[in-house]
Amino acid sequence: MDNTPEIALDWHKAGKGAALATVVETWGSAPRRVGSQLAISGEGEIEGSVSGGCVEGAVVVEALEALEEGEQRLLEFGVSDGDAFAVGLACGGTIRVLVEPVGSVMPADLLEDLVAARAVRRAVAYVVDMQTGARSLTDRGYPDRFRLDRSGFEDGERQFIAIHNPPLRMIVIGAVHIAQALVPMARIVGFDPIIIDPRDSFATEARFPGERIVRDWPDEALDALGLDARTALVLLTHDPKLDDPALERALSSEVFYIGALGSTRTHAARVERLRAAGHDDDAIARIHGPVGLDIGAAGPAEIGLSILGEAVKILRMK
Repeated sequence: MDNTPEIALDWHKAGKGAALATVVETWGSAPRRVGSQLAISGEGEIEGSVSGGCVEGAVVVEALEALEEGEQRLLEFGVSDGDAFAVGLACGGTIRVLVEPVGSVMPADLLEDLVAARAVRRAVAYVVDMQTGARSLTDRGYPDRFRLDRSGFEDGERQFIAIHNPPLRMIVIGAVHIAQALVPMARIVGFDPIIIDPRDSFATEARFPGERIVRDWPDEALDALGLDARTALVLLTHDPKLDDPALERALSSEVFYIGALGSTRTHAARVERLRAAGHDDDAIARIHGPVGLDIGAAGPAEIGLSILGEAVKILRMK
């Protein structure tokens, strides 16, 4: 998780002074997306990025001057083709960056509230009125921006909306062969994967090196972890004793994706069990089973790819 706001708050509390620089608009092949942030301390320390290294030096100079003056700055930079190529892009572009000193421009208590919301995985929008200078946090409105992680201007350029979503999670029930392929792919895409399996012979560090493994029963593990709208749940065990309690939790949550491995016959039996447990058809229809996009997948790696593709499709295209 990008911890730029947290570091800026720490610098401010330590008496160093801090400013946050945020990409508010881009044209062309900009190195960083709108909403990307760079924190600058009054001692010139930096954390984060607004351009992948192309214009950070100039932003730091402007931020230090803004800190002295106690005023915001709206900067515009052109990224040359040569600089863009150096950070992996084919051509350059233009970015606008809003620099906000903490305390004098961005209220410190507002930044504290933002950091607190991020700590408990609560999605919030940081709203800046570019005309009046008013700043606020909200978890209401902007449904498309939250779903797509899309910060940007609204009402012309009157308001800038910075979306702060919790990191994406993929919780995988069943430390099986498909999970061994799915988990590293999910991490590359940007998910924070968690594997749940109470079976010691499956849930081992050797099978999932460096990954977070929870060796509890799925219902207990999910109760402890919590389920929210930034979580995808994938069930791979084929065992109702493990899968069904997890499904019970998922169907009463806001998880954006529920995928369950199994044939059409297996899924039909699963549906009947859930109906008998009192779940209605609308809730049960949230389960993608058989799991994954129909790409003719063969073998664990391709099945993992189909699951990941389906989860991203549901996240971005609903």
